[in-house]
Amino acid sequence: MIKERMTPDEIAHLTGYSRQTINKWVRKEGWETSPKPGVQGGKARVVHVDAQVREFIYSARRVCDTPASYATAVNDTSFDVLLLSLANEMTDSEQKQLTSLLLREGITGLLERLGIRSQNHHD
Repeated sequence: MIKERMTPDEIAHLTGYSRQTINKWVRKEGWETSPKPGVQGGKARVVHVDAQVREFIYSARRVCDTPASYATAVNDTSFDVLLLSLANEMTDSEQKQLTSLLLREGITGLLERLGIRSQNHHD
C-alpha cells in the first residue's frame, strides 16, 4: 500500500530494492523528506510520496516482482533481473568502476578475470 509519507524501508519493501538503494535514490533524485516523528537524532526520515516517487515505485514493481536481496536474486531464474538487482546494490563508485572495466576490457575481459572464460577460448 502506497501512503502519503513512507520510510525508505517501506519503499524498499514495495519495490524489491534495498533500503540503501532507496536512500541513494532519495539523495540522487532530491526527493522531499522530513524527520520521522518520534525518532531522536534527526537521521530517521520519511519520504514524501509525490508523483515522481509514486512513478518510481510503480516502475520498480514492474521490473522486479520479488525482494531484491542477494539470496532472492540468486534463486531467481531470470539473469537480467539478477544483474539489475546486483547493480542496484552497488554504490555509485562501484558502478562507475565496473562500467569503466567493461568499457575498457569488454565482456570477454571480464569473463577472463572471473575465470569463466580462458584466454584461449575461441567461439
